[in-house]
Amino acid sequence: MANEAVSGDKVVKSSIWYTVANVSLRAVAIITTPIYTGMLTKADYGKANTFNSWIDVFNVFACLCVVYSIGRAKLDFKDKFDEYMSALQGLSSSFGLILLALAFVFRESLSGWIHYEVPLAVGLFAYLCFSPSVEYMMQKCRYEYRYKENILISVITVVGQVSLSILLMLLFNDSRYLGKILGVTIPTFLMGIVFYIRFIVKGRVFYNRQYWTYALKIGLPMIPHALALILLAQMDRIMIKDICGDADSGLYIFGYSYATLLMIFTNAIGQAWLPWFNETLYAGGDEKIRSVQKKLVLLGCFLSLAFIVFAPEALMLLAISNDTYWVAKHVVPPIVLGTLAQYFYTNYVNVEIYCKRTPIIAIGSCGAALINWVLNRMFIPRFGYIAGAYTTLASYFVLMVMHYIMVRYVLKKRIYDDLYMFMSMIVMMGIGTVFSYLYGDGMMSILCRYLLAAVVTGVFAIIYRHDIITLVSYVKKRFLRKDK
Repeated sequence: MANEAVSGDKVVKSSIWYTVANVSLRAVAIITTPIYTGMLTKADYGKANTFNSWIDVFNVFACLCVVYSIGRAKLDFKDKFDEYMSALQGLSSSFGLILLALAFVFRESLSGWIHYEVPLAVGLFAYLCFSPSVEYMMQKCRYEYRYKENILISVITVVGQVSLSILLMLLFNDSRYLGKILGVTIPTFLMGIVFYIRFIVKGRVFYNRQYWTYALKIGLPMIPHALALILLAQMDRIMIKDICGDADSGLYIFGYSYATLLMIFTNAIGQAWLPWFNETLYAGGDEKIRSVQKKLVLLGCFLSLAFIVFAPEALMLLAISNDTYWVAKHVVPPIVLGTLAQYFYTNYVNVEIYCKRTPIIAIGSCGAALINWVLNRMFIPRFGYIAGAYTTLASYFVLMVMHYIMVRYVLKKRIYDDLYMFMSMIVMMGIGTVFSYLYGDGMMSILCRYLLAAVVTGVFAIIYRHDIITLVSYVKKRFLRKDK
């Protein structure tokens, strides 16, 4: 029992610190956003961020999605986890080098396809040979509850990216988008090299047929899924750039970037509880998972409400030196709600990965991506960049439904309170729609918005007062008690 208590404390402490660290570090990025919007034109802002979208797309293929195997491998290869991680890296980097060679051979065609200079096009694939090692190390630390090392990696990455981006944007005055791109990629690339060496030295395995086969069985079926998620997240901005131009793309990305800051919280919460989820499900604790997950659903709803309520004023602060960005506030509510749907459906994806049934994951994800493409083609030319936000919400909700069907009727698992989760999503969609009509510039709209927010928060607090009291008592007991 003592060991279980220590283990529980470690899980909770790791989860809380991991969440706090991610929120704090992303706050640095928020604070620096006015610097970027002040130094970059809307076109340069869109071009720099679109390059990041291409990185995300090609990374799906370069690393073979073997990162999805790490959580389950921690359970299946407990005593040889270092060897597994070393071999995992050997697998993805080998394929990354093949892609780099192909990118160099076809560099002119690649440059014309993605609309960036040849050095950037080839450099993108050189970056992908080593940058996955950073994510591998963070995942390894996460599943081993080594939150201090994980936080240190995040600090170095964020500080390095912000500092170098600002410096290089000043140096590349005529092509500031290039300075922004290099400032983001160079720190991660260098850290990736360091971790690459560290994995090889500690694990001493580059090729192992058992490990490579294990990773590929889980990872390869996830490529369509991961690509579909990237397309869902990036397709709208790429299509807006092509249909509406760089300026509208910059506006959309600016509003989208604020809305998806919610992912700082939802991803941190989800990733923090994922190791505990795997271990608890492995031990047969379905009821315990269901109880905790309902509270996480409520937390996600409350955070989403906060992001929607404060959006107009937040965007004004983030682009205080350039008021042409402020109109992007209308993008926020649907993107926030789409992020909430993503937070919810990830619960089902976790079950699918745990059961090693990754092929079924791609079915729903690819279907949602196709729906998103069709909706974008239909509505963006007619209604402009704002339509991309609503097509994204619709696609993520469809994805949530599809993954629920896979887990409930294909895997025949019933781990969560599904009705509670879907009703929460529907209620939040209604609330978000109401608040979107209160985004006017007049003082009356602002007062009505905050008054309504206070009423909704009060209702939430009354309905869930017992959960709130339990949470406060738990935190006080675990972290504010005095050592005797």
